[in-house]
Amino acid sequence: MQGPLSSLKVLDFSTLLPGPFASLLLADMGAEVLRIESPSRMDLVRVLPPHDGGVSASHAYLNRNKRCIALDLKQPEAVAMVKQLVAEYDIVLEQFRPGVMDKLGVGYAALKAINPKLIYVSITGYGQTGPYKDRAGHDINYLALAGIASYTGRRESGPLPLGVQLADIAGGSLHGVMGLLAAVIQRQVTGEGQQVDVSMTDCAFSLHGMAGAGYLAAGVEPDMQNQALNGGSFYDYYRSRDGRWFSVGSLEPQFMQQFCAAIGRPELAARGLSQRPEDQQALKREIEVEFEKRDFAEWCQVFAGLDACVEPMLSLAEAVEHPQLKARELVTDVPRGGNGPQQQIACPIKFSNGLPKPRHIGAPLGAHTEEVLRELGYSPEQIAVFKANKVVA
Repeated sequence: MQGPLSSLKVLDFSTLLPGPFASLLLADMGAEVLRIESPSRMDLVRVLPPHDGGVSASHAYLNRNKRCIALDLKQPEAVAMVKQLVAEYDIVLEQFRPGVMDKLGVGYAALKAINPKLIYVSITGYGQTGPYKDRAGHDINYLALAGIASYTGRRESGPLPLGVQLADIAGGSLHGVMGLLAAVIQRQVTGEGQQVDVSMTDCAFSLHGMAGAGYLAAGVEPDMQNQALNGGSFYDYYRSRDGRWFSVGSLEPQFMQQFCAAIGRPELAARGLSQRPEDQQALKREIEVEFEKRDFAEWCQVFAGLDACVEPMLSLAEAVEHPQLKARELVTDVPRGGNGPQQQIACPIKFSNGLPKPRHIGAPLGAHTEEVLRELGYSPEQIAVFKANKVVA
């Protein structure tokens, strides 16, 4: 079976999380992805714990279905190989700071001269322009600078270090895939490629969504717990008697009525629509008192049959076993050589025509170097010389 992106061939120079997560989605949907890694400067995800069978679980997941070639791009022979590959692989994904790929001789201008159809996706912290373009950063920095962290947390404890990498994945990876596919569609019309500049800070800034619209158009600045959806209303988490948590999102009147009836306080429903902060805080205290009266399991039974936008907060281990997620087949078995399959998070997008099954976990460094060089026409003797000179590994 071929996936919907089976016509795409991608050279992936990225490391860590944003680029590899983007190319994982592309590979899962059928694109042919060839990772180009340095033989001497390791992608740190390869050694990131925990490990399964001596292999980083993160690397095994992020780089499944991808081939891997190790090239020392500081050597002209390696650069020549990339230029050969670009004739066939007409999409490049890279994550270096601006100018690094140019210095190596594989920047957008150099490769576009070889293949005008080239689509060159650059995912960086701050983009290709601006005073911060050369500045180092990580997910937490992008969320802070973009203003997202300023109203994501509690007034008493401050901003939250999120459990997921919002700027990296929702900012860099997902916007990178969207930009790449948009460029592919335009190329089908014009016959020309282009560079796609994806800044994780820019994309995180766009996630302000409704709060950003409210500030820019009406001057209402969001702050911690002053918005309807960030703890400023009853829309929040509530602790049960045994210390577990429930999410309550009963915003619409019909849901609020069911919720309040379920906790034995139907008279509270009318207060859910109040715009007065003091009313919302008083309502939250009432709800907190009710949740403290029963254990987690009891509340699960209460809400199991109700359509009231109330759900228990599950651990990852519990989520994996939830009947809804199991029905959606969000965990898949991925082959890993002579060992048994490894369980991984599956591609979350469902296509009526289906997707190809995962072929393998992330490959060892340089696992496909010889195979790819043979495809480029190099002889075994030439490949041996390249290895001896540490051009490839």
